Amino acid sequence: MYIAASRTSDLAAGENRKPALNRVSANVVALGMVSLVTDVSSEMVTAVLPLYLVLGLGLNPLQFGLLDGLYAGATALVRVLGGHLADRWRRLKAVAGFGYGLSAVCKLGLVAAGSSVAAIGVVLAADRTGKGVRTAPRDALISLSSEPGTLGRSFGVHRALDTVGAFLGPLVAMAVLALSLGSYTSVFFTSFCVAAIAVLLLALFVRDHPGSVDRAAVSLRTAAGLLKQRDFRRVTLWAALLGLVTVGDSFVYLALQRRWEIAATFFPLLPLGTAGIYLVLAVPLGKLADRVGRWPVFLGGHVALCLALVLLCGPAYLPFAVVALALHGVFYAATDGVLMAAAGPLIPRDLRATGMAVVQTGQAVARMLSSVLFGLAWTLWDLRPAVLVAAACLAVAALAAAFVKPVRP
Repeated sequence: MYIAASRTSDLAAGENRKPALNRVSANVVALGMVSLVTDVSSEMVTAVLPLYLVLGLGLNPLQFGLLDGLYAGATALVRVLGGHLADRWRRLKAVAGFGYGLSAVCKLGLVAAGSSVAAIGVVLAADRTGKGVRTAPRDALISLSSEPGTLGRSFGVHRALDTVGAFLGPLVAMAVLALSLGSYTSVFFTSFCVAAIAVLLLALFVRDHPGSVDRAAVSLRTAAGLLKQRDFRRVTLWAALLGLVTVGDSFVYLALQRRWEIAATFFPLLPLGTAGIYLVLAVPLGKLADRVGRWPVFLGGHVALCLALVLLCGPAYLPFAVVALALHGVFYAATDGVLMAAAGPLIPRDLRATGMAVVQTGQAVARMLSSVLFGLAWTLWDLRPAVLVAAACLAVAALAAAFVKPVRP
């Protein structure tokens, strides 16, 4: 009788667990909504900035590459510090909130910077500093709010909501430009108002994971010790190497505009192709990563980017541009959240934000160098040779990483 009751309770528990594995926690959804609104704000700026700097202020590809590298690499300086402070103080939400707030204020800084390239560079660096501070604590909150077996799904849901914002941002930017008769200042100010709403959503709806932690055990020396763990070290190094041979978004869109002679009016629509595919595939690829392995899916995303770069060098047929944008979206859906889902289980709970920041920092530094090197290659060799060299390097790096398999199934 006891055995029968025990089996009945086990079956009931199993039935209760099954739906739980199909659900994503409310905290992950709340963080997703914060990211959605924030991405509307940031993508408004991202959609018009390359055109504003290259066509409006007359920067050449090398100059733009330096500025884009600064934009990507400024996060590297503060990611580990933000993650470490969040772990040490056990205030993941507060540190993330500071980062969101700093990025919001920087939208007003763009209004004040005007046409000064130097001032714009400083503001962009501060904006990316805010992103660097918030990203690791936010991803740590997602990880700590999820079951280990559903990390891919949780990050997929978060990134899907985030991508809704990326999809809406360029549309809002175009609407503001149309209503303001081409005023970039109006775009930057509207972006600030939207970012302020995101900060309010974070304060009201996101729950922290304060816990209890031995602060002496959460030190920079302990964080550096994470790299002594073989699997974590290899994930970090390979993510950085692949980041070094990854062509930045802005260059992909500028290459599309150059090859297909897309009118400046429609330039902000290009990120929508990427965002639309990302939105559709983020959750399915997150589930696939949970099922078949996160590293193979992560590498598959880089293969998709490599194919997109090859298409950029092909004949200037419109279908090629559409497929290239779609593959660019596949790249993000298969890599962004999947990398964090792969790294999360390799990091102790008390160092989750710090460890994720280490991985993100390696990737951010590599992408900063990638932007500078690609901008230099474009300036010296022209567009097509630069893209072909980048595609070849990416193919070699992805193939090498496929043999290493740093993440065990």
